[in-house]
Amino acid sequence: MPRIPQFRISRFRFHSALLGAFLFATLLIVPRPARAASKEIVELQTQVQTLIDMVQRLQSTVDNKFGVVQQLVSQSTDSVNKMSLTVAALQAKVNTQGDASSGKLDTVSGQVQTLNDSLDELKSRIGKLDKQLQDIQSQLQTLQAQPAGGAPAGAGTGTAPSGEAGTTLQSSPAMAPQAPPLQDTYQSALRDYNAAHYDLAGGEFSDVVHYYPHDDLAGNAQFYIGEIAYRQQRYKDAVKAYNAVLENFSGSPKAPASQLRKGLALIQLSQKDAGTHELRSLIQRYPQSPEALQARTKLNAMGIKISPR
Repeated sequence: MPRIPQFRISRFRFHSALLGAFLFATLLIVPRPARAASKEIVELQTQVQTLIDMVQRLQSTVDNKFGVVQQLVSQSTDSVNKMSLTVAALQAKVNTQGDASSGKLDTVSGQVQTLNDSLDELKSRIGKLDKQLQDIQSQLQTLQAQPAGGAPAGAGTGTAPSGEAGTTLQSSPAMAPQAPPLQDTYQSALRDYNAAHYDLAGGEFSDVVHYYPHDDLAGNAQFYIGEIAYRQQRYKDAVKAYNAVLENFSGSPKAPASQLRKGLALIQLSQKDAGTHELRSLIQRYPQSPEALQARTKLNAMGIKISPR
């Protein structure tokens, strides 16, 4: 209901009082010599009294309605205050859920990276098995091409003279440290990583990078070295490991994930501008990647609006 201004009610009362005074003065001025005049005066007084009663009833109605309006305004104010408190509580809840979602996003991101890495490793193993099969097939073809009963040159001539054998033994170099098998080492590192045996997994991933620096799995191993540091909250070491992936294995499928995790690690180090720059750069370089979607979600949660592509 619209609120009735106070000054309008005061003005109405003033007009009522002025009308009553005017009528009263009129009654005093009118002469009373004739009975006809007295009868008119009586009728006029009756009408004035009726008018005064109507004004009083109207005044009472206005006062009552004004009280109702004041009560409604008070109730509306209370409702607005309660609504404000509810909105504030909802906002706080949304902020809390946003923080929780960010943590879940990091966990899911790590799990997705593990699955992707397992897929990459499986592809690598299939490729190497295919190469081994081709080598075996080539050897079989070579053996089938030899004459039946033929022997390799030098076969059946006996052992080499003792002097030559001694010379060979004396000239052989010292045994170098043997590199661990790539596939076994990498698979063992992944199992230890998933089991949260981070120190053991870190050493195994480091062996992969050290002994097989040019293999495709080396970039993956370097990425997981950064992941171990990130999970242990050693964010500076994590940034260094991710930088090693981006600089030494720029063509690795782990490059987008490394840039994403580098940006998140910088934000954890309170380097918000640098972290935001990395996430923006990731979105520009790999706009259609899952990591770019995660970067947009993180920036939006920080209040930095990024238009989806």
